[in-house]
Amino acid sequence: MTATPTILVFDSGLGGLTVHREVARARPDARYIYAADDAFFPYGKQDEGKLVVRVTAVMDELVATHRPDLVVIACNTASTLVLPQLRERFALPFVGTVPAIKPACAASRSRLVTVLGTEATVKREYTHALIRDFADGCAINLVGSPRLAELAEAVLHGEEVSDADIGREIAPCFVEAHGGRTDTVVLACTHYPLLIERLRRLAAWPVSYLDPAPAIARRAAELLVPAFGAPGPTAQSAVTTLVFTSGRAPSPVLTAALASYGISQTAPAGV
Repeated sequence: MTATPTILVFDSGLGGLTVHREVARARPDARYIYAADDAFFPYGKQDEGKLVVRVTAVMDELVATHRPDLVVIACNTASTLVLPQLRERFALPFVGTVPAIKPACAASRSRLVTVLGTEATVKREYTHALIRDFADGCAINLVGSPRLAELAEAVLHGEEVSDADIGREIAPCFVEAHGGRTDTVVLACTHYPLLIERLRRLAAWPVSYLDPAPAIARRAAELLVPAFGAPGPTAQSAVTTLVFTSGRAPSPVLTAALASYGISQTAPAGV
């Protein structure tokens, strides 16, 4: 094992960039591969059986090619469906992304919490189990957005997305009941923080949007300490390589957006 860890960050598209940014801050000494399975995007609309097969096959190739020391699955849909199988299949640590229901309920004062995710994530038993275990008396409003992940991806590609389109997707998040109203919204899809400024502006009233990326980064950093130690105070991250499973090259607009997330190099083709 080398003195510099290699971290693979994986998502269905570019939503995991927000997670990558936080992980890179926590381990600035690491070498990064960001893999976007854009050939199968969006995961939230895929058949579960096909998705398990797809993610497993793509991960087989990514691990064999890039030999990461740790993998971050920066996707709620993939994590809630495939993470157990991946941990059994590979002898390396995986950090998943699951709805942050426990911290949201601990922080909520109104006891009205919304979980905003893809339609698949909010329906999944994994999510309902988290609610049973950690709701702690809060009323949980599950909102499955059919389009918000795709809208976030479109914005990153420089496409015009109207406030009205985003507003329709988040309107069900805001609930008034028992003299109170929603005060905390769990962002249960890593694409959603890409739109955070517009989510705040378009909210029916001020709420706390809970982004899981900082917690994911802390966990990833903790897991690397036994083998690599903590990064030094002057550590600087190597170039992050972006891999599209479709093999496409990013447009100039996307290239500029990627640079703001610390990605300046794209692999030539596929995984």
